[in-house]
Amino acid sequence: MKSLSVILTLIALVQAGLRFPCSELTVQRLDPVVQPGSNPSTHVHHIVGGNAFNATMTGDVSARATCTTCQMAEDFSNYWTAALYFKHPTNGSYHRVPNLPVQPLLGGSNGAKGGLTVYYTQFDLSNDKLASQPITVFKPGFRMTVGSPATTGTAESGLSYQCMSGSSRGTITKDFPTSACSGGIFTTHHFPACWDGVNLDSPDHQSHMYDTVSSEGFVNAGKCPSTHPVRVPQVTYETVWDTTKFNSMWTSGAKNPFVWSFEGTGAGTHADYMFGWKGDALARAMNKSECFYDGCGSITKQSMATAGQCTVKDFVGEPVDGWLSKLPGM
Repeated sequence: MKSLSVILTLIALVQAGLRFPCSELTVQRLDPVVQPGSNPSTHVHHIVGGNAFNATMTGDVSARATCTTCQMAEDFSNYWTAALYFKHPTNGSYHRVPNLPVQPLLGGSNGAKGGLTVYYTQFDLSNDKLASQPITVFKPGFRMTVGSPATTGTAESGLSYQCMSGSSRGTITKDFPTSACSGGIFTTHHFPACWDGVNLDSPDHQSHMYDTVSSEGFVNAGKCPSTHPVRVPQVTYETVWDTTKFNSMWTSGAKNPFVWSFEGTGAGTHADYMFGWKGDALARAMNKSECFYDGCGSITKQSMATAGQCTVKDFVGEPVDGWLSKLPGM
């Protein structure tokens, strides 16, 4: 991952792909990709995007959504990760860690509330290469995951942590920081960019995709293999977890007190994606050369104040915030 100053420089010079904020839609125990129909699912997720989100989602979700928490008004996709919790080092209780908007907020995106930032890049952060590498956008009903809560040891490529100090993101690591972070914990989830061209999903929600990237950051995914020959946009989530209010409870030298909502370590970080762009909106953006953030005017943006009014009901009806004696579902 490049530093914030380098990212700003790249934005000014080359500007490839899309980058936009999505405010928080809901936080609850639902997972319509991995556990469709289950209410509740096994652990709490932090969800942004369209208001068609519920326990069971099939077909074209953009046809059922009426609003989205994302700045791109034609994007009714849903994006989610596990929720992050602080585990009190003395009494063992849990408190959910809130989110902050990822900085920098560009082009009229002030007003974002928590949530995460989404990227769709054609090649890498600074090139599109559309002349030699055409991009095929996802189809209605498409979904995928990256990472797994069952992973132990080291998180897979593209999944990382950074200990923020002020606005500086710090060094990329593959696990939670080992000391308190004055600016919060920054997490990144890069999805594969090679698709088999046939299946909108697979039993493990990953086999229909192939990842040719073995390093961190916004790098070219390389040539797709014959088994997964179709190049799709590289989807990435960036999230800032506001851990600062818990720093005074993290005794110097003590082990990391943060856990994912499945009581998991850093290796189990994971994310889910469900495509929901309206019509050809994403294709219009991805087929533009050297476009960044707004699709070169080819797609409609909304104010984040408007985006923040989009909500869904609490389908599960259980507390996920405040001090809890145990993690929901555990």
